[in-house]
Amino acid sequence: MRGVPLSVVVPLDAADADLALVGGKGASLARLAGAGLPVPPGFDVTTVAYRDFAATAGLQERILTAVAEVDPDRPETAQAASEKIQQWFAESPVPAEIAEAVGAAYAGMGEDVPVAVRSSATAEDLPEMSFAGQQDTYLNIRGEAAVLDAVRRCWASLWTARAIDYRLRNGVAADEVALAVVVQDLVPAEAAGVLFTRDPVTGAGEDVLVNAAWGLGESIVGGQVTPDTYVVARDGRVREQIVGDKAVMTVRTAEGTREEPVPEGRRGVPVLSPAEAGELAALGVRIEELYGRPMDVEWAARDGRFWVVQARPITGLRDRPVETWNDSLGGDYLWTCANLGEAIPSVMTPCTWSLVEIFMSETMALSRVGPHRLSGNIGGRFYLNLSLTFAVGNALGLGSLVRAASEQAFGRIPADVAVPALPMSRWRVVRSALASALPFRRRVAAYQRRLPELLASSPDRCARLHERIAAAGDAGELRALWRSDVEPLLRDSSRMLAAGARLDGAGLVRIRPRLLKLVGEADANALLTGLSAGGDALASLGPVMGLGELARGEIDRDTFARSWGHRCPDEFEVSAPRPAEDPEWIDRQLAGLRSAADPAELLARQQRTRDAAWERLRSRHPGKERRLRRRIAGAARAARGREAARSELIRAFWVLRAFVLRAGELTGCGDDLFFLRIEEVLAVLGGSREPLGAVADRRQTYRAYAALGPYPTLVREHFDPVRWSALPDRRMDVFDESVALAPVSHSVRGFAGAAGVVEGTARVLTSVDEGDSLRPGEVLVTTVTNVGWTPLFPRAAAVVTDVGAPLSHAAIVARELGIPAVVGCGNATTRLRSGDRVRVDGAAGTVEVLSADSGVEEHRDENWR
Repeated sequence: MRGVPLSVVVPLDAADADLALVGGKGASLARLAGAGLPVPPGFDVTTVAYRDFAATAGLQERILTAVAEVDPDRPETAQAASEKIQQWFAESPVPAEIAEAVGAAYAGMGEDVPVAVRSSATAEDLPEMSFAGQQDTYLNIRGEAAVLDAVRRCWASLWTARAIDYRLRNGVAADEVALAVVVQDLVPAEAAGVLFTRDPVTGAGEDVLVNAAWGLGESIVGGQVTPDTYVVARDGRVREQIVGDKAVMTVRTAEGTREEPVPEGRRGVPVLSPAEAGELAALGVRIEELYGRPMDVEWAARDGRFWVVQARPITGLRDRPVETWNDSLGGDYLWTCANLGEAIPSVMTPCTWSLVEIFMSETMALSRVGPHRLSGNIGGRFYLNLSLTFAVGNALGLGSLVRAASEQAFGRIPADVAVPALPMSRWRVVRSALASALPFRRRVAAYQRRLPELLASSPDRCARLHERIAAAGDAGELRALWRSDVEPLLRDSSRMLAAGARLDGAGLVRIRPRLLKLVGEADANALLTGLSAGGDALASLGPVMGLGELARGEIDRDTFARSWGHRCPDEFEVSAPRPAEDPEWIDRQLAGLRSAADPAELLARQQRTRDAAWERLRSRHPGKERRLRRRIAGAARAARGREAARSELIRAFWVLRAFVLRAGELTGCGDDLFFLRIEEVLAVLGGSREPLGAVADRRQTYRAYAALGPYPTLVREHFDPVRWSALPDRRMDVFDESVALAPVSHSVRGFAGAAGVVEGTARVLTSVDEGDSLRPGEVLVTTVTNVGWTPLFPRAAAVVTDVGAPLSHAAIVARELGIPAVVGCGNATTRLRSGDRVRVDGAAGTVEVLSADSGVEEHRDENWR
């Protein structure tokens, strides 16, 4: 046996106690002690000792072999490997030289003093990961033999099944980890707890959160007790105190520790006085300042003195928005993210939002009424102001018509949710509305007359602009191009959509009630399809039909890219790459299409269903067929025009993306420019660097909002998306704190999007990026769909969405393909789980859970296709 290095044991406050030598916990305690913070004294058994023990016992190679056989998807393999390794550690003696060094260090602390023996791994307590609690801790250990045994058990805990699995999933190599052990005076705590220098859920940093309980802190860490909670301002003031029911406490015993009931008279007594809570908060702030990041601190108290037991960064902490992007704070309005929110489903970068503002000013008859804006940015997401549209409708005596149209476009408003009125007189609303609407109508009429010509010329116009942007040799040339060509393209394309959207595209919905009376639900649904008939394809179906043509060899890849390469799930977002920019995108989509029904066959099948429905109508109501055909054909032409105009607008947004990318290249600012408004991008092209100072804060704000997931469909008044996302009982349909909302239904109901009944296995997707997991014949359940989701539809037996209405993308495309759909449910993604066996009735607008989590292997319905 070679001599044992002096670094086998080091004092707890050793200056050279770094992560590699004493692990995360040991390094943190050394840093705290070195800064003069109150840390109980002790010593570290270093990683040198661990490695020497493992080498002497011949364990390392056996451990690596055992871990190499673990399959992260089979938990039993990690358990089997761990059991073998634990046995090897138990059978291997600690080398005498290490035992002597540990014994000497322990004797230096006093005679048989009670200590805490804690594992300290080299991969734990890192800012990016949360290894807390994955290795062992032993409390109230007395005597040299007991301490040495606890050290060996800590070493073995490096290889628990949980620790092995966690490291595998986080890419931590087994041959790179080692374990040190911290041996510390055990504070005979009268009280103990945990404090967080930031809210560990929301990341808010205004206050310090302190948890406190009687006895040792293990009852809090282990979750056995509801502690007191103190919300303490950074100046020491207690903002809020919640006294918990501290039913048990951890106490020392001769054998170690145990849980004991708290005497009845102390259970409801606050553990800390306000002054003590303030002192603890100040201690936490000092530690945060030392580390430069939010911290999770375990503390103990004895005889009026506080001790820091350990401190680590708060892991999994969300970025907190630095800027506030939240128009819900500007007044009492009812907002909705339905309809246009389908096209803009994600958090927008500032550049995109500034371009969407231009688009809205050209597309909407009323982009504002007085000081009240129609569109709003709430936590980075697009919302429309229903209070404004309802105020105008009521002022013009069209309130009931506007409400009915709103239900078709945006979905139902719950009966207990009010639409706040604008704080304006009726006359002021009318005057403001007419001042905007009359010039808008004249402009739309002019674009409607030229719409076929404009739509036909748009692809070539955009292609030429792509070439000119790429050829711009300097920032000044590109800046001039914005004024001369790029901005006019955006405004013209927006006006084209305004013209196309007012070609009576909602006529199908107005015809529907009459058809229901004449022929019933199923035939009405069939008669209102065929929007791609007559030689012109519906643009929403373009990508999936184009993929089918490509798969059959009817077109080549370049043709597909020119026609549909600009369409994607986040197609308004200028920072989002387009399919035409990704050579592998087409391959991925074609692979998914191989296991799906042929889109052309789905359309042909729906055509047969439609023809049969017309035949039945002719036989029952022979005098009504010609007029109904004329009305439906006119509405279908209008729908095709509207969808074509939208596709060309998105093609223009691809040009805008190319412009911003080129600006980043010419200025050396790269993708920073996505975090500037378009006018700031132009300023940077003009030589100013001042706008770039906002980029870092806006990046963090964007990341923070994007991490929260979708918000509710309806939002009223002051909505904080960060706080809302932390609520365990949050609702996806509506947020309104002004009233007590009716309980969320356990059933799943929505709009009748597309008729048909099907049973199948649910597949809940949060993003189109998860589309590969959708198996043929499963029921697609998601928050909202747009054209980027269309390639998934032929695989789905049915479609169910949280957001939507009869005019939504999911409803239109599902009807065309003959796929049952229920849209605008509000709670589908929260009530349904992947694997649930469900029955979807598209005509009734209902989804019934037949059996919960039946297993995703049973995925094909016998009646599918």
